[in-house]
Amino acid sequence: MWSRRVPAAVLAVALLFSGSAQAQSYVRPDCQGAVAPAANRYDTAEHERWYKRFWTGTCDHLTLCVPGGPNWNEIVGKLLVKGGASERGALLPKACRLGQLIGLEWSRERNVRKITTADLKVFSAMLEATGDTLKGVDRVDAAARLKLGVR
Repeated sequence: MWSRRVPAAVLAVALLFSGSAQAQSYVRPDCQGAVAPAANRYDTAEHERWYKRFWTGTCDHLTLCVPGGPNWNEIVGKLLVKGGASERGALLPKACRLGQLIGLEWSRERNVRKITTADLKVFSAMLEATGDTLKGVDRVDAAARLKLGVR
């Protein structure tokens, strides 16, 4: 009886997570649990490709796109190194959710987005300037939310 239940349970879990894993395959694996795929609302297919660019640095046939860094997967890695092992548990989900918040807006069409490439540079400088990584992420989160008009 146990042998019949295990495969069914494994299949159920695989089906539950298969959509989110596929939808977020470009997001670093340790962020996938913190980034909610249901929150991703794309205006166009190009919006989704720019969002992937934000995370990976890959242009995927985007016009005027410069591949490489910075990209959010790299930034999260740098933040984790800077914060150290003692901050990893608190820092990782915050940094991942911050990437989703900023990336979904930055990747929208220029005439509608509220976060620009210039803002990304300011946010990056804010993250690098702070000696306390968690506080830096919180400051950038507050600044991004202010730009978006959300709490």
